[in-house]
Amino acid sequence: MLNFDNRWVRELPGDPETRNVPRQVEGALWSPVAPTPVAAPRLFAYSPEVAQLLGLDADVLASPAWLAALAGNALLPGMTSYATCYGGHQFGSWARQLGDGRAIYLGEVLTAAGARFELQLKGAGRTPYSRGADGRAVLRSSIREFLCSEAMHHLGVPTTRALSLVTSGEAVVRDMFYDGRPVEEPGAIVCRVASSFVRFGHFELPASRGDVDLLRRLVDFVIDRDFPALGPADDGRIVRWFVEVCERTARLMVDWMRVGFVHGVMNTDNLSILGLTIDYGPYGWIDNFDPGWTPNTTDAKGRRYCFARQPAIARWNLERLAEALAPLAEADALATGITRYGEVYNAAFAAAFAAKFGWVAWREADAELVDAVFDLMQRAEVDMTIFFRQLAWVDPLSPDPTVLEEAFYLPEALAVEHDALTEWLRAWGQRVASDGESADRRVARMNAVNPRYVLRNYLAQQAIDRAEQGDPALVLELLEVLRRPYEDQPGRERFAARRPDWARDKPGCSMLSCSS
Repeated sequence: MLNFDNRWVRELPGDPETRNVPRQVEGALWSPVAPTPVAAPRLFAYSPEVAQLLGLDADVLASPAWLAALAGNALLPGMTSYATCYGGHQFGSWARQLGDGRAIYLGEVLTAAGARFELQLKGAGRTPYSRGADGRAVLRSSIREFLCSEAMHHLGVPTTRALSLVTSGEAVVRDMFYDGRPVEEPGAIVCRVASSFVRFGHFELPASRGDVDLLRRLVDFVIDRDFPALGPADDGRIVRWFVEVCERTARLMVDWMRVGFVHGVMNTDNLSILGLTIDYGPYGWIDNFDPGWTPNTTDAKGRRYCFARQPAIARWNLERLAEALAPLAEADALATGITRYGEVYNAAFAAAFAAKFGWVAWREADAELVDAVFDLMQRAEVDMTIFFRQLAWVDPLSPDPTVLEEAFYLPEALAVEHDALTEWLRAWGQRVASDGESADRRVARMNAVNPRYVLRNYLAQQAIDRAEQGDPALVLELLEVLRRPYEDQPGRERFAARRPDWARDKPGCSMLSCSS
């Protein structure tokens, strides 16, 4: 039995209204709400690592009582169900109150090791923040969130986790590309797990309403619960906390850039106060290298959240958070956090990309080499993941461009760029040789940061196609492959292959919508 200690509902003001109807919720940070039961729940998949983290095993998860809880059909002893209230800037504009529109908390668990985790069902039905929607999630988006949460963790990227994926036995109607053609899709529910799901938008909403007392209560609570190392309240604690949030966000952005991940919808309500990757919607990994690529159809025109802009958008979002905190701290003091964001990002980026290219440490002149190869990769349609994985096997003393052939989407592009690539590899090889490091050590370091396997959209879509026929086999196999992304796994080479031509423009394999 899990040990629940639900501090959020115990220590923060709740909504006195108990009716589960859309409304503005003021003076409160959460609303009581029960999940909506589903017809025929089935435990489709689960993460053994997350279960172990919570002190659970497979037999427990498959029990009728736990299946009912993970489906939203019943609560276990100690669970308290609620949804939280927040706002956010969406695509650069203030969207006012948003809140957990299809996420319902089950409470906070204290593990035997003393760790605290919030459990949250995504797709468990309407809440007061659903704004007229049904609060449900479809199987395709649920699979993507389930798999990506675990894939990112094993890549070493801070993230929320996923305990389970339950199919509901009910249909959910969605217009996937907002083109007036809604269809019925199978529904599902993901149980998400994180130390905290608090977002920037939690602080923005009370600040926007001038509710300084509520804002202060929230800030003090979050620091006390989630940042205990900052100690008791004093005049400088809020600024120290904001600086740490900025530092964590900076390191998260470097990790995204390092592995080629694009979040797709970096609204302030989708950025975690703990520096976790949160809310997996229309995300994607860079296939052919394109700094301007976005996986989000809603973002296709403006490309606000494209790959290259993610670090700048994170800074913009932190500036909005600083504005929200302004009633509690001096603006000049908060500005030190924004400055610190840039410093940490630059230092972490230099360290991460020096490792990706096989250099012991970053040198100022390396930026020219990096810019040159990124330009080549973009114009030649080179796969980012495969390029860096194969680069480790290029002999710096006698570089052979054909070692990188697998990374080229267009075979003729390698011929066109052969001389330019050869010239770049010679310069890269000289730079590598100047470190005086053994080949074995360099290759090991490169392979430790350059994954062999990432959750490409076409792989996720193949798993979705089979899952929609009731077959979880590919979901489970992908979960297993993605547990060891930096290791070569004989017999699983197809999971490391570049995107096939048929997937270039196929729905779900290239760009996606926010519909789920």
